[in-house]
Parts: sequence; C-alpha cells; structure tokens
Amino acid sequence: MDEDLLQTLRTTVARSTFHSWAGIEVVDARSGSVTVSMTVTEQHVNLQGLVHGGMLAILADTACGLSIRSAIEPGRLHITSDLDIHFLAPARPGVLSGRGRAVKIGRSLAFAEASIEDADGKLLARAQSRFSVRGRDA
Repeated sequence: MDEDLLQTLRTTVARSTFHSWAGIEVVDARSGSVTVSMTVTEQHVNLQGLVHGGMLAILADTACGLSIRSAIEPGRLHITSDLDIHFLAPARPGVLSGRGRAVKIGRSLAFAEASIEDADGKLLARAQSRFSVRGRDA
C-alpha cells in the first residue's frame, strides 16, 4: 500500500459532494490498483428491496477511475467514455467493496476493470471501462 497515494485519494474523494452522498471511501491504493467501499442503506435500494444497479455502477466506475488516476501523472484528466457492467448476483444493503485495476494506460486512452463484492466476499458484479486521458487540468 502506498500511504501517500492512499491519503491523497482519500482527501480527494472526501471533498467530493457526490462521493460523500454515495458513501464512498477509499480503503486501499497503490499505483494502478484501488479498493473503495460504500455503505449501502435503504435509500439505495430499488422497488424489490435490492441494491439498485446504479449504485453498483457508481462503485465500479469509481474503482476503475481511481485505478487510472492512481497510475497517471498528477493533474492529468481521465474521463469515463464507457462502462460495461455485468450484474452477477443481487446485492443487499451493507458494506460493498469495489476493487479497480488499471489494465492499460496509453497517451489518450486507458482501460480498467473492477469487481464488486459484498462484505462476505461474494462477487456481485464485474465491470470494464474505457477512459479518455488528456493533458494537465490546470
């Protein structure tokens, strides 16, 4: 684990109103690999009482995006251009984890994948995504 990277990502995510609303926290980080967690409550469930698929997609997109962010030079932009997610099992409220891994980072495109699991380690979803990678944001 890279403690400086972990702290930087934790601070960045904590400052985000969206990620705070979703209850997302960074659990582990090293270059190209990030684990995030989300505490899912009753406000995140669908009409069937299961975690809404959109919440799993948010967790997957965040895990993939931060895995790219952790591996590119600071200040470069990475923007999700597509996210493909496969829901493998129903999710219930509780703590969910998303493990993202940067697969390939090029000059203008990057690819990442993520797995979403419940607190017992049950695989709930798998995702892969493509990102547009651009120059510095300043």
